[in-house]
Amino acid sequence: MGSSIFLFILFIAFHLLIFHQQPSIFAAADMNLIQKTCKNTKYYYLCVSSLKSNPRSSSVDTKGLANIMVGVGFANATATSSYLSSQLLSTKTNDTTLKKVLKECADKYTYAGDSLQASGQDLATEDYDYAYLHISAAADYPNACHNAFRRSPGLAYPAELARREDGLKQICDVVLGIIDHIISSS
Repeated sequence: MGSSIFLFILFIAFHLLIFHQQPSIFAAADMNLIQKTCKNTKYYYLCVSSLKSNPRSSSVDTKGLANIMVGVGFANATATSSYLSSQLLSTKTNDTTLKKVLKECADKYTYAGDSLQASGQDLATEDYDYAYLHISAAADYPNACHNAFRRSPGLAYPAELARREDGLKQICDVVLGIIDHIISSS
């Protein structure tokens, strides 16, 4: 009984914290920075929605917004690598070609995540050329995965993987747009 009361109180406290403070998380100035920054990207709505959903956005500058988007890209790349690894493990076929391609793709998305992590370090040191290079590499790794499917006759490129590929490329395009904005504002 005591533990269920504790859980109920914890639930209510969490509910109050999240739902009653959420409208005040973003001041008008913070939304202005997000909107101004996102106007410089190819995918304005993706940029705004991603940044608005992260509470840190309310207390960072433009470089911080770029770092938040790098984190979004890293999460996408990591989740896609995990997805591909789980597909590899759950494949109940002796098709060695499919298994090889899934492994290659999982590795490529891991490399994309590594590149995004490196870009975060580059942003921290304001080495924007290297950040740009690492983000561009992260956006390109999914192409290698797609090409692995193309090189393998009889293997169709999964729709779910195509969706994830597009998502990562768009996120990377947003980060590149933010970096362009940072450089042009300097």
